[in-house]
Amino acid sequence: MKVIVDNKIPYISPAIEQLANEVVYVEGNLFTPELVRNADALIIRTRTHCNRELLEGSNVKFIATATIGFDHIDTAYCKEKGITWTNAPGCNSGSVAQYIESALLLLEKEKGLELSKMTLGIVGVGNVGSKVETVARKLGLKVLLNDLPRQEKEEETAFSCLQQLAEECDVITFHTPLYNEGAYKTYHLAGADFFQSLKKSPVIINTSRGEVVDTNALLHAMNQGIVSDAIIDVWENEPHINLELMNRAFIATPHIAGYSADGKANATRMSLDALCKFFNLKGTYQINPPAPENNIMVANTYSEAILKIYNPQRDSMTLKANPEDFEKQRGHYPFRREPDAYRIETTSSIIRG
Repeated sequence: MKVIVDNKIPYISPAIEQLANEVVYVEGNLFTPELVRNADALIIRTRTHCNRELLEGSNVKFIATATIGFDHIDTAYCKEKGITWTNAPGCNSGSVAQYIESALLLLEKEKGLELSKMTLGIVGVGNVGSKVETVARKLGLKVLLNDLPRQEKEEETAFSCLQQLAEECDVITFHTPLYNEGAYKTYHLAGADFFQSLKKSPVIINTSRGEVVDTNALLHAMNQGIVSDAIIDVWENEPHINLELMNRAFIATPHIAGYSADGKANATRMSLDALCKFFNLKGTYQINPPAPENNIMVANTYSEAILKIYNPQRDSMTLKANPEDFEKQRGHYPFRREPDAYRIETTSSIIRG
């Protein structure tokens, strides 16, 4: 069995080399028809677009993307050709929740916002949005949930319409997949009409897909004072991002909200598990991220400890200083650990161990 693997997928080498007869590692944007023609399987990330142009005439039977999103896979073409594909839903949900938690704490610390008096709107309450809800409630925010597919399927009254979020929320964060069309279309979900409906000049956070938020409409809303600030991790036209939005945003990062070591290990494990299931292989691998150099985090408060573990302003400063290195910063990101990897000690108590 021959497998082509994105060379930025961590912790995969020993395991995949036990499972496959031939493994080829290549950068995600360098997958070519010639390269994949004789491959049986691909293990990719978002930078590899699996479509007719890449796959036509190949032997590829299986594709695993080590990501939550799968809009880079032409699923209709794969169905037509009998190619099985899989993604890694929820793999980095803890990592994105960590990013949001730190971002909210920075809004409180740097912008003087009182989280306990604020309302957070979560658009998209799947694996990621659910964990963001847990984090937000722990920080004392009131939370409104918007998820039309879940609301229609579950007939739950716990969900609010998007208009209610627009009217009541101080912060609105997006965690939806990207759907370009259909009943649940999310392309430019946050567009001019959405921004014009806002009532409280909220902070907008996007860690889902860049195209969920209309960049020009967001900038216009910020210039008009309709949106007070933005925290942006995903961008339209990556890696050629809008520099005006980057400079205006409170936090601007190179699509790394989900880049914890924990999330990456989860994605790698899920991809390998799916590969083994499809090809009926028996794997004995263990995929675990390395432990922190020091797993004891001492701080005056829990909030201070969380920001010592991960402060997204560091990544924001790096991007704003060198936006032309977007792909390099993303491709060589030093994976962080999530809070559960640490024993947090404050001046008054031990929070987690």
